Amino acid sequence: MINKIKMIEKIVIIIGFICILSSIGYSKADKELTKSSLKALGAPNNPKVEVVWNRYYDHKEVGDICERISKAYPKLAKFSSIGKSYEGRDLWLLTVSNSDKGSPDKKPAMYIDGNIHGNEIQGGEVSLYTAWYLTEMYGHIDWITELLDQKTFYVVPTINPDGRDAFIHKPNNANSPRSGFDPRDDDGDGLIDEDGPDDLDGDGEITQMRVKDVNGRWVTDPDDPRIMRRAKPDEQGKYELLWSEGIDNDEDGMINEDGPGYYDPNRNWPWKWAPQYVQWGADQYPVSLPETRAVVDFVLKHDNIAAFQTYHNSGGMILRGPGNKDDVSTYRWEDLQVYDFLGKLGEEMLPGYKYLVVHKDLYPVYGGELDWFYAGRGAITFSNELWTSFDYFRKKPEAESDWFRSQKDTYRFDKLLLFGEGIVDWKPFNHPQYGKIEIGGIKKAWTRTAPSFLIEEMCHRNMAFTLYHAYHTPQVSVDSIYTKELPNGLMEVSAVIKNSRVIPTHTTQDLLNKITRPDWISITGGKILTGAILEDRFTGLANEQKRNPGRLEISNIPGMGAVYVRWIVEGKGPFTVTVDASKGGTHSKTSK
Repeated sequence: MINKIKMIEKIVIIIGFICILSSIGYSKADKELTKSSLKALGAPNNPKVEVVWNRYYDHKEVGDICERISKAYPKLAKFSSIGKSYEGRDLWLLTVSNSDKGSPDKKPAMYIDGNIHGNEIQGGEVSLYTAWYLTEMYGHIDWITELLDQKTFYVVPTINPDGRDAFIHKPNNANSPRSGFDPRDDDGDGLIDEDGPDDLDGDGEITQMRVKDVNGRWVTDPDDPRIMRRAKPDEQGKYELLWSEGIDNDEDGMINEDGPGYYDPNRNWPWKWAPQYVQWGADQYPVSLPETRAVVDFVLKHDNIAAFQTYHNSGGMILRGPGNKDDVSTYRWEDLQVYDFLGKLGEEMLPGYKYLVVHKDLYPVYGGELDWFYAGRGAITFSNELWTSFDYFRKKPEAESDWFRSQKDTYRFDKLLLFGEGIVDWKPFNHPQYGKIEIGGIKKAWTRTAPSFLIEEMCHRNMAFTLYHAYHTPQVSVDSIYTKELPNGLMEVSAVIKNSRVIPTHTTQDLLNKITRPDWISITGGKILTGAILEDRFTGLANEQKRNPGRLEISNIPGMGAVYVRWIVEGKGPFTVTVDASKGGTHSKTSK
C-alpha cells in the first residue's frame, strides 16, 4: 500500500513538472506571437511594464505599478510620496521627465491628480496611464520624446487613497464613500461614524431597499421590471422606496446618516473657502485635511508648475472655474482666451464631453481644488468629469434631464452589453426594523465607473487632452542675438526672447498677484554698462533697468510671442544670453 502511495506521489510530481514545462512553452510561444503580431497604433508594442487597463487597482497595486515604471525607466521616472493620508497611506508621486535633459524641477511642469473623492476611482487609472504611456512611448514617438525632454509631469494618481481602498474593498454603492476617513459627527448626536450603510445580504454591494405598499408611489417599469419609476398621478402605486441598504444602527429614526468621514475633500482648499453652513463638506478650516495639506505643500515648493489637471467622475465634462459667481472677476479675459482654446480642443478629442464652467453649468463650489490651482497659483487648470452616458450607445441621451429616461438607458446598456452583470435583481429580505422588504439595484462598479472595455479608451483620450495642455505650457528660448560695434570699444547686444507655446510665462492672475517671480534674461561676455527692455523694437524706445542691468527682469513673455532686450557692453564677446522663467524653463545661446 505504501509503495502504491509513493508511486502515485511520483506520478503527481511528474505531471506537475510537465504542466510547468508546458506553461513555460506556451509563455514563450505567446511572446513569439507578440513579436510577430501587428502593433495596434496608440499602444507600445513590447512594453517593459505590463499593465492591464481593463480593471481598477487598489492603493497597493497603484504603488506597485508606479514602482515598476520607475525601475523600468530610471532616467524617465522617479517614484516617491508627497505625504500621508489620515489612515497612513502614501500619496504616491511619479515625477516623469527625461532627467538627462535637465533637472525635472527646472522644466515647465504639469501637475496631475485624481480620485479626490473616494468613489471616483478612475481618475487614478487615467493619471497612472499617462505616466505609463509617456515612459513606454519615449524614444518611439518623436512628439512624446520631445515632450519629456522639455517638460515635467508630476503625477499623483490618488489623493484620497483611504476612500479608494474603502470603495474597492468594502460594500458601497456607486456614490460612496465620497469623503476621506477622518471621523466626523455628521448627525450631531455626539457619536462618531456610528450609522453607516450595512450590507444586509452580504453580497458586497450597497443597493436600494423597497417594500410592497399599495399606498406607495412607485411601480416597476413594464419594459424592464428591475427599474422602479414613479407612479403616474392617476396610477395606483405598488411599492415604496426606502433608503439605501442599511439599518438604523443608533436608533435615532434615520438610516445611514453618519458613515465614515464625512466631509468633502474638494471644499477644503485655500481659495474662496466658505464654512460648513455656506458650503456642505467644507470641514473646519481650509487645508484642515492631511491630504489637502500634502498637495498644497508640494505645489508651493514647485513654481515650475504651469498647468494643472485633476480628474473626477462622472458626466463627461471639461470643467474650468470659477466655482462660484462671486469669483467671476478673478478669471481674467486674457487667461480665458487660453482656456477657451484648450477647452474647445478637448471637446474635439473627447466625444460626448462638454467644456463647461463650474458655477454656471454645474453648481456652486467654494474652496475647490480647481480654483486654488488657478487663482492661488496662477496656472491654467481643468477638471475632467470622466465617463459619460454618451458612451452608452454613442448618441446623445434622449432626455438628459429626465432621471427616468437616463435610468432606462443605463439598464438597457446593462442588458445589451453587460448581460445583466451591473444590476442586482430584487430579492426578499427580512429587515430587523422594517420586516419583509426587497433589496436590489445598481452595483457600485456601474454607472459612475466605465466598464472594462471602455476604460483604456477613456484613459487614452483624456490623457491626450492633458498632454496637449502640457505641450502648450510656456517654452522659452533665446531665438536670436544681434551685435553692433559702437565707438570706444563698446558693443550693442540685442536679443529676441521667444515663447513658442500658447500659455504665457505668467497668466494675468499670476502677474496681478505676483505669485511667481519675474522672468530673468541675463548676459555674460563683457562688462555690462546698461540693459533695457525694448518697448518698441522698431523705434528703439526702451525701458532701462538701472539696477543690475546684467540680469533683466521681465514681467511676462506672452504665449506665441517674444520680448526684445538690449545691452551696451564693454568687450568684444562672444556673448551668452540666458533666459530663465520659473514656468517656462531655461535656455542659453551664444553669439558668433
